[in-house]
This record gives sequence, C-alpha cells and structure tokens, in this order.
Amino acid sequence: MTGRPPKAKAPPAGRWGDLGMRVVSGLVLAALGVLSVAAGGWVFLAMTVLIFALMAWELAALSDQPARPVVRVAIAALAGVGLALAQASGSGLLALVLAPLALALTPRRDGLLLAAYALAMLLAAHVFVALDHRGAVIVVWLVCIVVASDVFGYFAGRLLGGPKVWPAISPKKTWSGTLAGWLGAAGVGVGFVLVEGGGWGLVPISSGVAMASQLGDMVESLIKRRAGVKDASRLIPGHGGVIDRFDALIGAILAVWVLELIMPLPLGGGL
Repeated sequence: MTGRPPKAKAPPAGRWGDLGMRVVSGLVLAALGVLSVAAGGWVFLAMTVLIFALMAWELAALSDQPARPVVRVAIAALAGVGLALAQASGSGLLALVLAPLALALTPRRDGLLLAAYALAMLLAAHVFVALDHRGAVIVVWLVCIVVASDVFGYFAGRLLGGPKVWPAISPKKTWSGTLAGWLGAAGVGVGFVLVEGGGWGLVPISSGVAMASQLGDMVESLIKRRAGVKDASRLIPGHGGVIDRFDALIGAILAVWVLELIMPLPLGGGL
C-alpha cells in the first residue's frame, strides 16, 4: 500500500505554550518603553498618545455593529487628539470626553460601559504623562509594579494553580497568582526604598497599586466577556491587543492619582 504517512500530531502547547511569544513581545515593548521614558518630553507624550489611541480603536472594534472601519479610526483619532489637547492646556481636559462620547452615541452594544471605560482610560493616560513631567522615577516605579505583578502572577498561577478569583470573568486568574503579584509588587517597593530613598510606606502602597492593576485587568476581562472575545485584538503577538497589555497599567495609574489626592507619594527625584 502506497501513500504518504499520516502527519504526526503536534504535542499540546500545555501551560507554557504562549511563554515564548510573550517573552519576545514583552522584550520589544520593554525596549520601546525604556526609550520613550529615557527621551521624555514630546517622545513620551507621542508614545502615550499612540498607545491609547490604539486602545480606543480596539474598544470601538469590540462593539462595532456592524463593522465600520471609518468609525473605529475616527474614535481612535478623537482619543489621540483629545489627549494631546488635554496636555496642551488645562482647559483642554474637556477634550478627553470626545472619544467616550463617540462610543456612547454611535450604535453599539454596551455603549455606556465602553464610554465610561474609555474616559477612565484617557484620564489615566493624562495622569501618566503628568507623572512623567515630575520625573521618570515615578513612571518606572509604576511600570515595574505592573510588570512584577504580571510576571509573578503568571508563573505562580501556572505552577501552583488553585482556586480561581473570578472564573466567570477571568478563568485563568488564580488566588495563588494574585497573592504572588502582591508580593512581587512589595519587592519592587523595597527596591525603590533602598535605591531611591523612598519612605517605607512605599512597600504596602506598592502592593495596593498591584491590587488596583489586577482590578484593571479584571474590568477589561469583563468587557471582553460581554463582547464574546478572548483578546481585544491581535496587534501584539502572545499578548493579544494593546488593551490586553496595558489594562493593568490603567488601574495602577488611577490608584496613584486617587492616593495623591489624599497624601503625598513617598517617592520622588530622578533616576
């Protein structure tokens, strides 16, 4: 009997199947982040505007019924222009509502929910640029917390497993990974206290900011669940969409913003 032998089945990806792609994409993102933070000024602003405009495009694409590419691009442009205007002038803060209004007023499912999320997202972007104006150390601290929480949570969750935090919304998120993320963030706080001379109150604050970052991730998971998708888009290999990568940062930034309305952050200076 002749013919080609049957193809061997590829081994299952397993719990680490996405690790390689995540690492490569993460290194590229990290390199771009380091360059933008080091350059500061208009480079950091331009990078932030680009990232959050892409996030607005993804929000529009998640709920666009039927698909209207022109509307998606218009909402992304409104987000970018609104953020730039808000930075140019204090009175320009009202421009942050342009993209959220467009999401709320165009036909789509969960328009009000998406508009509220977009407003929080753009407010976080505005605060993020303002923090950079005060010195790169705060921005680096924030990013390190989000990265540590994500990395510690990823490995602990896959190695230890255990009960899920909210399986209906985020099936993979475990309590073991969540707690590991808090510990990783506390370690970042210790590092910045020792290296940058921050107050020791920064350690519990770092864990608290990690909790907020995880909440940001859960809120985005809720939005995706309601839209019936796994990823916001496929723009970042191994991570999904831009929102999928930066949703936790939104929660972290807003937590710091609220905290500083109450008390000064025990961290300052430059790197």
